[in-house]
Amino acid sequence: METLPGADEKAAVVRSMFDRIAPSYDRMNRIITLGFDQRWRRSLVDALGVGPNDTVLDLACGTGDFALIARQRGAHVVGLDFAGAMLAAARARCPEAIGLVRGDALRLPLANGSVSVAVSGFALRNFVEIPPVLAELARVLRPGGRLGLLEVDEPRSGPLRLGHAVYFRRIVPALGALLSDGQAYRYLPASAVYLPEGEGLRAMLAEGGFTSIEKRSHLGGAAQSITAVRA
Repeated sequence: METLPGADEKAAVVRSMFDRIAPSYDRMNRIITLGFDQRWRRSLVDALGVGPNDTVLDLACGTGDFALIARQRGAHVVGLDFAGAMLAAARARCPEAIGLVRGDALRLPLANGSVSVAVSGFALRNFVEIPPVLAELARVLRPGGRLGLLEVDEPRSGPLRLGHAVYFRRIVPALGALLSDGQAYRYLPASAVYLPEGEGLRAMLAEGGFTSIEKRSHLGGAAQSITAVRA
């Protein structure tokens, strides 16, 4: 079992890790998710009804996958990440029309109610705390604004759960060691323990000022999409 960083060091450890894996991040995402991650992102953006009248925040934007999809829908897009190498990779992929900002999810450099949609992909478990991040998202979203989260999950079915455990905790780290960074791809599966279990995330969202919370499972429960509306 990978030893996870404590709260006091987590931000620095995670930032350093994402700076290291930035060059191979997209390729590894496609491999690990069997190519489904882009389909899930497009489906979530469609579920949020993103269009030309929207201003979209892509939180923890990484190399810009969500930002690019939202821009293709005609939205004005801002991508924010705290890892400099990830933002450099995003700048190499994204058109100048997409604003890319280095910043902290706990202190978003955006005015109250300044965005109509916020999305985040596979990032919740990398924040030091989830509720303060949700509170910041609620602050920058206008009333009625939409939130979309894409994250890992764990199947509920016994056989699927076992197969997922073998793949996620054994095969993914082995692939990471072979193709990217072994330490990082031991951390990423292990970091799923940072996510609240069961209805915990729904409760956090409700307490953070969100309503109409809906969850959709992907790949037998290995991943999840959550949509919510800012009250």
